[in-house]
Amino acid sequence: MTTKLTVLATGGTIAGIAGSAIAHDYRAGEIGIEEYLERVGGLGLEAELSGTQIANIDSADIGPHVWHPLHSAAMAGLGDEDCDGVIVTHGTDTLEETAFLLDLTLPATKPVVIVGAMRPADAVGYDGLRNFANAVRVASDRQAAGRGVLVVMGDRVFAARDVYKVRTRGTEAFRGFPRESVGLVTPASLDWFGAPWRSDTSAGFALPDELPQVEIVYAYAGLDGPSIARQIGKSTSGVILAGVGEGNMPESVRQELVKLARRGVAVVRASRANEGLVDREPEDDANGFVAARALNPQKARILLQMLVAGGETDPAAIQRAFDGR
Repeated sequence: MTTKLTVLATGGTIAGIAGSAIAHDYRAGEIGIEEYLERVGGLGLEAELSGTQIANIDSADIGPHVWHPLHSAAMAGLGDEDCDGVIVTHGTDTLEETAFLLDLTLPATKPVVIVGAMRPADAVGYDGLRNFANAVRVASDRQAAGRGVLVVMGDRVFAARDVYKVRTRGTEAFRGFPRESVGLVTPASLDWFGAPWRSDTSAGFALPDELPQVEIVYAYAGLDGPSIARQIGKSTSGVILAGVGEGNMPESVRQELVKLARRGVAVVRASRANEGLVDREPEDDANGFVAARALNPQKARILLQMLVAGGETDPAAIQRAFDGR
């Protein structure tokens, strides 16, 4: 029986054109989904593909205006009895954020796979076709269900919870933390490194119509409290500190963030380091801070937006939600 997959296209490098096989510069989001599916039609993929163009832009421009229609289309695909899985084509710059948002807000009843490319479609060594063929292999596998949203890049399968971009060039541009890849894939084979992990396949959150304003503050040597005050507006509902080391900060920054926490602004300590846990410290209770655990700043921001949108303001409850991720 042929697997039927819904492909939701958002643009990015995988649909990009350079106009030269060796040029460095290129235009993201130039190939439409119908043309793209025609291109992959000659690969002999064992799946029936139907496509919808959600957007055709550089992923640096992706945000809620794309997330909402993308989420709606993914929900429609997951609810369609004739659809066995969903593939999302996406630029790599913000891929991890879209993947995590969908992971939080979609049920895990069928495979959902996000795929991109590091080279445009007319470049030497274009990786998009292989990545897409690998995504079809993963989305066609029944064992992909129950794992939440998955990301396929460079012959590796990553969980949305873990994946992050580590390089600006080259096809091995993604890694995972705390888990590395959760599977290895080629167009002809797929090996998982464990059983599906979602005991509850229902969506963790409903995607709100509007996402609260949550800012990310990047810590650096010499950052001070007044700099924080200038960055945070009156409408800010939450702050993610991309702290040094294990979510650390200068003392004057801590004092400013404590003021915000006492005003009811949710404050989460994350780390600007690529890998490492940010655990709670004894001072967090007095400061009113939350520790991001393994979530990087950009993913911590999305989780906090979901929590604040749902009316959660208690630091202890927010901490439990981060601990559960």
